[in-house]
Amino acid sequence: MKILVISLAGIGDTLLATPLLAELRVNFPTARIDTLVLWAGSKDLLEANPHLNTIYQKNLIRASKLEALRFLWSVRANHYDVSINTHPQSRIHYRAISRLIGAPVRISHEYDCSGWLDRLLVNRTLPQDYTRHTVEHNLDVLPLIGATTKRTNHDMEVRLTAEDERWADDFLAGRGLKDTFCLGVHAGSGGTKNLALKRWPLANYIRLIQKLNHDQPAVKVLLFGGGDELREHQQIIAQTDSKLALSAETKNLRQAAALLKRCNAFLSVDTALMHLAAAMKTPNQIVIEAPTLNPTNLPHGNPFTVVRNLVSHGRQLEYYRYDGDGIHGTDEELIRCMNSVTVEAVWEALKKTWGKAT
Repeated sequence: MKILVISLAGIGDTLLATPLLAELRVNFPTARIDTLVLWAGSKDLLEANPHLNTIYQKNLIRASKLEALRFLWSVRANHYDVSINTHPQSRIHYRAISRLIGAPVRISHEYDCSGWLDRLLVNRTLPQDYTRHTVEHNLDVLPLIGATTKRTNHDMEVRLTAEDERWADDFLAGRGLKDTFCLGVHAGSGGTKNLALKRWPLANYIRLIQKLNHDQPAVKVLLFGGGDELREHQQIIAQTDSKLALSAETKNLRQAAALLKRCNAFLSVDTALMHLAAAMKTPNQIVIEAPTLNPTNLPHGNPFTVVRNLVSHGRQLEYYRYDGDGIHGTDEELIRCMNSVTVEAVWEALKKTWGKAT
């Protein structure tokens, strides 16, 4: 049996599919189980996953149409029996790719934007429910292929190598942080659609860390993120105590995972790094509520605290649904929404962790 798990949405969504991968392997121990992902970071986190045979990765957004078609045709050549579009992949493009791969059994969830064409592209569908977690939605797939949930543990899986672990230990030791209380902070968010608008304002992070430097100098801040977020790291460090706040400087997400495993607390909105912190069981996880945070994408398998957003709380589906669109609302409205979470409110959540700082 050949199974292709298609996870072309966010990196965090790929992490949330790893419990399904584990169940597929238990149910079909001799099957060929491959995965198709969009982001290099997704491939990075699936490296060394014992349940997979092959990881196919291609940024189909940046590739030309001809290049993308050639790549997908090469994947199609494996003649899969089953393809599974993991939750949540609302855009019709994901189901079009499933149809192009051409497995006889093509599974997907139905979304707010699903229509008759979607139902032509896939042939086994499941309802999706905003009150249930994405991990549960993914496990719902199993009965459609004659499988059941056999494992009692459905935590996310990231397998770190000895080199990853050693790198993290060396990073902390080289900066005198080995026995220090480290607060991980991710000030960014995804850059697709308009998801950057769910970021807590950079000025608020700066004020928070300035207060932290003054009131809790025993706490060191590790700034996570890459790409354009490195410029934000520079701004934070320039306006805070550079001895107490520094960039994590990771080269890949496995290194980030290894550092998160060693952090004493972690602060972010709902991002891939939020899910990675949950996967690594980072203690004292704090999530600033954004318009995109709902029961489907809460940190899975790890205790956490949510700093409530008084504007969007209870109204998330008015802002963001799995309909292929970005966050609903003007830029000004969304910026005002995230500004409504005060520095004082986040500080109160962080204060609960200080007992471990000394």
